[in-house]
Amino acid sequence: MDDLKYGVRDKRGDWKPNGRIEGAPLWNWPPRLPKILAWLPGYIWPWNAFHMATALIYWFYIVPGVETMKTISWGWALWLYAVNAATILVFYGIFELRYYIKRTQATRFKYNHKFPGDAPSDVFWFQSQNLDNFLRSFFITIPLWTVVEVVFLWCFANGYVPWVGWADHPVYLAALVLVAPAIHEVHFFFIHRLIHWGPLYRWIHSVHHNSINPSPWSSLSMHPVEGFLYHAVAFWHLVIPSNPIVALFQLHVAGFGAVNGHLGFDKLEVTDDKAVDSHAYA
Repeated sequence: MDDLKYGVRDKRGDWKPNGRIEGAPLWNWPPRLPKILAWLPGYIWPWNAFHMATALIYWFYIVPGVETMKTISWGWALWLYAVNAATILVFYGIFELRYYIKRTQATRFKYNHKFPGDAPSDVFWFQSQNLDNFLRSFFITIPLWTVVEVVFLWCFANGYVPWVGWADHPVYLAALVLVAPAIHEVHFFFIHRLIHWGPLYRWIHSVHHNSINPSPWSSLSMHPVEGFLYHAVAFWHLVIPSNPIVALFQLHVAGFGAVNGHLGFDKLEVTDDKAVDSHAYA
């Protein structure tokens, strides 16, 4: 594909899209139903549909039975960590392999024309952004993701919070699923604003911002405080009457969805004339 049909490249070789970012038509006033209906498919497909699919797979094939989850134990906690780590390794790894190792798309639609692996830096462990980001993701952030997961599953299993059934309230839960990505955005906005405050930025958020030219492994490369707060979005489902599947979906929007903003490419080429929007620029 010719990326210059969709954007411009500066003298350094960095690319940016044409036009300006617009908010979702859902917030326009007066409401325009045709625009909202035209926007909805892109809101659901492919990313949020993928996150719901993974949540369902987890619930039916990965998550232990309710009786097991009534008692927190290393056994099922480590099992969930192993699955979380393995799925992120595969999911993020596909993007890393295709776009950053094989570089099948070269720099088309890439905001920063450089690749992180080509630029060693002292700000990273072992002077390697890729290694630093990988280690922080798998040994700091994904364990914290799992802690959040274990806690809310334990709460649901013990009846400490309302467990809304799909058979009893299908419309309410379907609406909650549709709202969950917006909950993520609001939660992320406030914690992001908080950790951009001077002292907290230097202590916490600067770890993530070291990767100014991100790659898939940068997505979950965070300070422990940020890693916990980021995934704690799922705890809203301990406050809102909900269902563990919806809470898992909320968690996967954060965990699996983090890669969207760190792919480094505006569009991911699927064929010679088709591409999927990453939404990374927004």
